[in-house]
Amino acid sequence: MKIVASVLAAAAIAAAGSAHAAPLRYEVDPDHTFVTFEVTHFNTSTVRARFDTIKGFVELDRQAGQGRAEMAIDASSISSGVPDFDKHLKSADFFDVAKHPEATFVNKSFKFEGDELKSIEGELTLLGQTHPVTLEGKRFNCYDQPVLKAPVCGGDFETTIKRSQWGMNWGIDMGVPDDVRLLIQIEAVQQQ
Repeated sequence: MKIVASVLAAAAIAAAGSAHAAPLRYEVDPDHTFVTFEVTHFNTSTVRARFDTIKGFVELDRQAGQGRAEMAIDASSISSGVPDFDKHLKSADFFDVAKHPEATFVNKSFKFEGDELKSIEGELTLLGQTHPVTLEGKRFNCYDQPVLKAPVCGGDFETTIKRSQWGMNWGIDMGVPDDVRLLIQIEAVQQQ
């Protein structure tokens, strides 16, 4: 859930790098965008997984400091590297992909300090529930992508959420943490 929020926020940040007066549209680059989450395993090791299928766009008027972003994550694309764990994560105990195949993020506002996108506030919908999240930005940058021959913006974004806020409560009474760290590596490509 946090992952989705982070991905949407990062795409919004990516769009902020252009200096054009009119809103510009950026599409998420699926080859350079990854949403990863991590939790501690009974206060011992760190368990990680990621979502492999992410779609979305950002439209931004940088001069006005306004825009919109919408992102969607395919919950069934979760991958931990352990097939049995992936099956459990997809079950009703966690992401319940049969009933809720997609998580979404829609931004509410961008916060800039000069040209640097510092955070994105928005709403994350997961398991049929919507709650606010704030994604903190790092390494925001824009460059001319030599292979795609197009302007690209992106960065790293992260937040920590409590999964129980979205009704994902399995294992909390056994010591499985409620706090989930969400990490989003994102690049988005300017559309002509």
